[in-house]
Amino acid sequence: MEPTLLTPKTTPPPTPIPVKKSRRAKIIGGVIAIAAMAGLGYLAWHLTHKAPQGAQGGAPGAQGGGGRGGPGGGRGGPATTVGVATATQADIPVVIDALGTVTAAATSTVRAQVSGVLQKIHFNEGQMVKAGQVLATVDPRPFEMALLQAQGTRQRDEAQLESARVLLSRYQTLLTQDSIARQDVDTQAALVKQLQGTVMTDRAAEGVAKINLGYTQVKAPISGRVGLRTVDIGNLVTSGDTAGIAVITQLNPIDVEFAVPQDRVPELQARIVSDDTLPAIALDRTRTDKLAAGRFQALDNQVDVQTGTVRAKARFANGDSKLFPSQFVNLRLEVRTIKNAIMVPVTALRHGSTGDFVYVLNTDKTVSLRPVTRGQATVDKIQIATGLKVGEKVITEGADRLKDGAKVTLPGDRPAGGGQRQGQGRRGQGGAAATPAPGAPAGATATSAAAAAPAAAPAR
Repeated sequence: MEPTLLTPKTTPPPTPIPVKKSRRAKIIGGVIAIAAMAGLGYLAWHLTHKAPQGAQGGAPGAQGGGGRGGPGGGRGGPATTVGVATATQADIPVVIDALGTVTAAATSTVRAQVSGVLQKIHFNEGQMVKAGQVLATVDPRPFEMALLQAQGTRQRDEAQLESARVLLSRYQTLLTQDSIARQDVDTQAALVKQLQGTVMTDRAAEGVAKINLGYTQVKAPISGRVGLRTVDIGNLVTSGDTAGIAVITQLNPIDVEFAVPQDRVPELQARIVSDDTLPAIALDRTRTDKLAAGRFQALDNQVDVQTGTVRAKARFANGDSKLFPSQFVNLRLEVRTIKNAIMVPVTALRHGSTGDFVYVLNTDKTVSLRPVTRGQATVDKIQIATGLKVGEKVITEGADRLKDGAKVTLPGDRPAGGGQRQGQGRRGQGGAAATPAPGAPAGATATSAAAAAPAAAPAR
């Protein structure tokens, strides 16, 4: 018989029996989880709302609230360092600034009034001339002969008139003696009157000849600067020449034409009606150099519909000839002056949804939002018409980080309790008070004294 192999039986591992947690353990676990979440929330709030310890000890204005929310100036945040200016009182002029063109007060083209050959020129180009000064000479010989001819005709007719008067006197004597007919006397009297008319005509012709002879001396009609001549000696000149001989422009005085916005015309007309003299200043293109000082001259009578402006004119003496015809200048017309105006820097005025306002600095280093009404402005300052008093301080820098009631600090302010906070920081770092230990050198802190003294205390 074959032997039978017996296979050992393997016993399966025992199945773990699940342990059921009690109700009390579940409650304790939930409480622990809730406490952990609350701790994490408090830690997050503490880190986000509490300022760093270094800022508490050193930065000026780290404590104290500012405006409502917002970084810097919010209540609960660090105070904002701002710039401050004081509202002052001054007289400011109300001006009209415009771009003007210099125009000559008078311009004249010098022409010969008689035809002839240009014989002489008595001026230099660009020379200042006076009215009545001889500038050129036209050949006078033909006009001298015409004058002699007119004089001869007049003398002949005057002699005939004298002879007719003598004969009329004789006729009148004979008529009293009844020795001549009255018709002959009347005829002679008519002849005398005829000759009188002829002599008067001759005298007029003689006068015209004298005038034409005088026109051979071409004279300056106005005073001013003569330009470049357009004709040379030897040329035939006539009164119909378009270019003439030269052009004279009057420079003293001289005018500046400019445009006034139609909205400013009523204010300007009110000053014109009151016969006030309005000062005017001509500046160069950069508005830095003053070229001349003058006064307002005239205002045009209609508005330019394309530009909405009215043309005006100011007159300047121009004694130093700094203004030149057709030159572009910046004109400043002073309309009136505001007395005792309250002025603040331009950076102090701000604009919000409800209008213009400024931040006023209070005595407790807080700011108040103050609605104001703006007035006239200068280059760096602006008038506050209403809402502000002289001497009040306004915020000029850092106002974009402020709100009503915010606490601020001024440049140069020292933080309160800075030394105490620094001492507290030293105690926290050294773990001991700032009092020096016995036997330590004067001025040494507790940490340095403990390091210098021998370790006498027994170790625990």
